[in-house]
Amino acid sequence: MELFRFFIELSYNGKHYHGWQIQKKEDTVEKTLEYCLSKLLKTSLNVVGAGRTDSGVHAKQMFAHFDINRKITNSFLKKLNIFLPKDIKVLNIFPVKKHVHARFSAISRTYKYYLTYEKNPFFQDFSWYCFYPLDIQKMNTASEILKNYKNFSFFCKKKSDKKSKICNIYNAYWSIEKNNTCFCFTIEANRFLRNMVRSIIGTLVDVGRQKISINKFVEIIESKNQSNLNSSVVPAHGLFLTKILYPEDILL
Repeated sequence: MELFRFFIELSYNGKHYHGWQIQKKEDTVEKTLEYCLSKLLKTSLNVVGAGRTDSGVHAKQMFAHFDINRKITNSFLKKLNIFLPKDIKVLNIFPVKKHVHARFSAISRTYKYYLTYEKNPFFQDFSWYCFYPLDIQKMNTASEILKNYKNFSFFCKKKSDKKSKICNIYNAYWSIEKNNTCFCFTIEANRFLRNMVRSIIGTLVDVGRQKISINKFVEIIESKNQSNLNSSVVPAHGLFLTKILYPEDILL
């Protein structure tokens, strides 16, 4: 029986989930999505995501794929969103070529991190309240340096299951938003290591608050020692996966 491959585009609030990847005893986005799809389609499905967001991290755009032996109608999208919990929304479901893989076919991924230096109870779930005075110019100087390197072992959690620590960073910069009260860090790369983004941001904040120099930042990257990831890791709730790019010819 012929199998059809479908891509799912979705967004989610990660506050109540222990990340994307399925865990036996914890609620995760992948586990929830897979359960709802299998129930509605009345068959056991395996959902494969484009990546693994950490516990508490959000996604404005995430992709996943699954295989099934029948076509999906347009009306199914509405049924699925009614069945899913309120903090997960499927934006689109569409057929792709059989060889296309949600994770391995992706060209790049973009994350954004929001921090604010003005306390606001309405932003507390989606940005980090950072009370340190920060030098955004120095942070941008350090961010530009990231593009000169490919080995990011220092920013990878010690028990990471990724053997290769090589990543190609295409963009990395800070911008000011929300009436000069919010900083946003944008980073785009072909791939990311476990905890890499939050560790990089925490170290850049150390530069911005004058805790370490630009030269020390370079030394940290060049050391290639896997980090303990302690004080320099920023909280998860300010981080969003915002964009994943694929080749233009993936559609069936």
